[in-house]
Amino acid sequence: MKNMNFAQTIIHKLSARQILDSRGRPTVEVDVFLHDGTMGRASVPSGASTGAAEAHELRDGDMQHYDGLGVLKAVDHVNTEIAGAIIGADAADQAAIDARLRELDGTPQLARLGANAVLGTSLATCRAAAQSLCQPLHERLAELSGTRDLTMPIPMVNILSGGLHAGRGMDVQDFLVIPASARSMSEAIRVVSRIRNAATEVMKKRGLSTLLADEGGLSPGFETGRQALQLTIEATQLAGLEPGVDMLIAIDVAASSLVGRDGLYHFEREGCKRDSNEMIAMLESWVDEFPIISIEDGLAEEDWAGWRALTAKLGDEVRLIGDDLFTTHADRLAKGVNLGVANGILVKINQNGTLSGTLDVLAHGRRAGYQPVVSARSGETEDSFIADLAVGTAAGQIKIGSVRCSDRLSKYNQLLRIEQEGSYRFAGVEGVLQGLGTRNESGASNDHGR
Repeated sequence: MKNMNFAQTIIHKLSARQILDSRGRPTVEVDVFLHDGTMGRASVPSGASTGAAEAHELRDGDMQHYDGLGVLKAVDHVNTEIAGAIIGADAADQAAIDARLRELDGTPQLARLGANAVLGTSLATCRAAAQSLCQPLHERLAELSGTRDLTMPIPMVNILSGGLHAGRGMDVQDFLVIPASARSMSEAIRVVSRIRNAATEVMKKRGLSTLLADEGGLSPGFETGRQALQLTIEATQLAGLEPGVDMLIAIDVAASSLVGRDGLYHFEREGCKRDSNEMIAMLESWVDEFPIISIEDGLAEEDWAGWRALTAKLGDEVRLIGDDLFTTHADRLAKGVNLGVANGILVKINQNGTLSGTLDVLAHGRRAGYQPVVSARSGETEDSFIADLAVGTAAGQIKIGSVRCSDRLSKYNQLLRIEQEGSYRFAGVEGVLQGLGTRNESGASNDHGR
């Protein structure tokens, strides 16, 4: 669409700085100033469980400065080379800005300038244009993505955490809940808060630590995943809610982080190793026993044969989400679609490196029937961009973390503001279940009594 207010949205100045994320590690924050005086600001998240194909996060490597994790080189790239390339460009033409940034970097994974430098600029440009054009950010994102019917996403919320999010306290990375009976965002947050609070009470009674993991989940240090699932059920019941009706379970296995040099999946806490077939059998047994509707990264990012077998086994009844598998990358998603693996895609903007690239992958996944889940990272900031992204693209699902810590709550609070100010339909659990069949064995069904 031609910008009728071109003069006002011309980029006038860029300013970047090093700030700290939720883990106390440096990250990049970028301000984009336009000709009319408006400013857009964005900060860049960082992951712990990362896929090999993710866009490259540039770190300084100076051990005297934040143990090598500084981002001053990326900051300098924004203030010099990137600024020189896009000052005078139209911030309203997001696709052109992002294409220029990729061309300027010249590497497939944005390794030269750093994806953190590029993404910070991309997101800040979008926010600046929205400000200048007097658009709420989610409406700006709807325009960029061609979304007509905006929706409020249903959240999947961390209750218990392990893996790289909790110092390997448990083998499986996250156990999350989906508020299946909720009919609004505010109700969804109330439901998951009740379960989260109840889980704390159960753990206190058992004498377990209630210290927080990176994303605000609890880390009980269980030896097996079944113990964590059982506690999730117990917490739901203590909260006065019915598992399988008011609450469904989602799991993030983060299986790539479990693979050893022998190619097997190492469960250190449990004291065993599993091959792909044994992993699939384990997951199937959990689905039989518990109201699990979503499994993320159930196998490793390069275990394509295993993923095909997992999809054949559970793909009709469970949302199988690729995170490390796809890394919000068009080529990897295309391979997955061609092979028929998974049926959902986790969408992380910093895996891709630009807003336009992220929107393209999300659209590709949707056309192929892969349900998107907009996701935060373990290292977050107060920036609530992904809340608007989930609404503006009508993604249907969002994964932020637990209902603790300001870096997580900033996103939940933004969703509450959008809900109050707009009249958008709440996606509800129907978006998670769409296209899935029904289980008839063991009394566990994916209509969950609905």
